[in-house]
Amino acid sequence: MSQSVRFEDKVVIITGAGGGLGRAHALLFAKQGAKVLVNDLGGSTQGEGANASAADRVVAEIRDAGGTAVANHDSVTDGDKLVQHAMDAFGRVDVVVNNAGILRDKTFHKMEDADWELVYRVHVEGAYKVTRAAWPHMREQNYGRVIFTASTSGIYGNFGQSNYGMAKLGLYGLTRTLALEGRKNNILVNAIAPTGGTRMTEGLIPPQVFEQLKPELVSPLVVYLASENCQDTSGLFEVGGGWMGKVRWERSLGVGFDPRAGFSPEDVAEHFQQICDFEGAAHPKDNIEALKEMMGNLQKYAL
Repeated sequence: MSQSVRFEDKVVIITGAGGGLGRAHALLFAKQGAKVLVNDLGGSTQGEGANASAADRVVAEIRDAGGTAVANHDSVTDGDKLVQHAMDAFGRVDVVVNNAGILRDKTFHKMEDADWELVYRVHVEGAYKVTRAAWPHMREQNYGRVIFTASTSGIYGNFGQSNYGMAKLGLYGLTRTLALEGRKNNILVNAIAPTGGTRMTEGLIPPQVFEQLKPELVSPLVVYLASENCQDTSGLFEVGGGWMGKVRWERSLGVGFDPRAGFSPEDVAEHFQQICDFEGAAHPKDNIEALKEMMGNLQKYAL
């Protein structure tokens, strides 16, 4: 029999929750008993303007359904204000779902500094500021869950999204390190790479597919990862359309050259196919495992 996933007495902060994925997350967290801080600046998908009504509408939906929520209209780059709002309203912070994001798609040769910097500020700096402000509270109570929103554009690359892909894969690097640092204080950190039919993806996905990629098909995974039931940390999960799977790094076994005798670019060229051969690939889980082949090569040629 499956365990019940509940959030009574838990407080959840969700950024960018005025629509799309964030709204779906907020509604499901509230349904499962959480007190929710619904954050949304109310800007455009390109990071312009502000409008308080988006967050207010979601809070009204939650309250109409019998749940508990407050609206927050701060920018995610003012993360300390968001977290203080949650502390003032509910007295604690248990979960942070970093969902806020914008798009400023351009090919790299046409990209302007503002396109790069705004995407970085919202996705990376914003997620850092909110999580950094919540972290001491989670450490003190010896409990916390953090979800970062990565993207397949970061994992695999996507034409015209160098800024977005950079930010999204950067968030997974943050996920991995915070998972290591948070574990001793029972703070678990995971990342999702979601695909949902939202205003950010409208026009990028064929209409017949867009209609089936309902944001609420992503939220059950987010809610589970943020629960006490989940003991996974440092994971990266692709999710959308009712499907979900875990992603992991893979590395070839590589080729070892004699570090004392030296080797040339021609030697690399001669062995390059073997360097890129993934048969019997390794799956390092941390830096220690990642260095295993290199250290083995040094020992092989040691005096």
